Amino acid sequence: MSFRDYLAAKAVSLYLTGIGGLYLIFVSYLCGVPASLLAVLLFSAAAVVFLGFILGWRRMNRRLKMLQNRLNELSEKYLIGETIERPKDALELPYYLLMKEISRSAIGAVEQARAEKQEYCDYVDSWVHELKTPLTACSLILSNGGDPAKLRRELRRADNLTETILTHAKLKTMEKDTRISHANLHNLCDQAIREEMEILISANINITVDGECSVYTDSKLFVFILKQLLINCAKYCRGCQISITLANGILTFSDNGPGIPAHELNRVTERGFTGAIGRSSGQSTGMGLYIVSELCKKLNIGLEIFSEEHCFTRFVFHFPSQTLQKC
Repeated sequence: MSFRDYLAAKAVSLYLTGIGGLYLIFVSYLCGVPASLLAVLLFSAAAVVFLGFILGWRRMNRRLKMLQNRLNELSEKYLIGETIERPKDALELPYYLLMKEISRSAIGAVEQARAEKQEYCDYVDSWVHELKTPLTACSLILSNGGDPAKLRRELRRADNLTETILTHAKLKTMEKDTRISHANLHNLCDQAIREEMEILISANINITVDGECSVYTDSKLFVFILKQLLINCAKYCRGCQISITLANGILTFSDNGPGIPAHELNRVTERGFTGAIGRSSGQSTGMGLYIVSELCKKLNIGLEIFSEEHCFTRFVFHFPSQTLQKC
């Protein structure tokens, strides 16, 4: 900072000091103080004030230089707020506390971004590993004559994995792609079942859909949600019975598979959580139900999950009342 800029910043103090000095000289003159002595006093006062401003300017420049050096040494500039000493000046203290708060907020945001990046990289790694399975199966099928039914099944699995990672990538900007419109839930169930027919038949799964209900929602995203549940059943509940019921804006999806252990039930929608069944199968990325949960939040759909180990698992979707049509 130049001395001129420093004086400009201290203009009010400089102005008041000058006014005060002139007032004292005027009073001293009225009191009969000799002019020569007044001149000496005026010169001395001006020298002291000027020296004070010089020292203040030098002190500020030393502090600024020290801060700049620290900033240059930091690879992560947002940490500068953590390196500043607490000032003794009461006027500077509020600015110091404000900078501390901003710095801690920035550190939190950076740490969260790093964690999300690492989680996403881990998910991509597991996704690539899982994608190899249907691709390898396709190669084996083709090398052994190319059974069309088996080939379609493995291609469907690969397509499901691709759709899942694309949907996950769009979660943060999902609002831009959401299209709310009138939808018949029975038709959406039929569409999801039809698209996953190959893997459902392969897993020997039987499905019933009962009831009718129409709502306003994003049809594409809700079909994706239903497909994730069907895919999970094909992975972990082979040979099970799935029952889907529709009534009064509520869709209930139930299966009589192995169920979820009680201690895992509250964690199944966490990002990356696989659970005992998922880990033992080696087929889980821990992202399916997390994405389902996040989509439900964005679509304002209530989601409840009930389960009893070795008995059943039930997903209950509550559509907002303002979106319901006559059911």
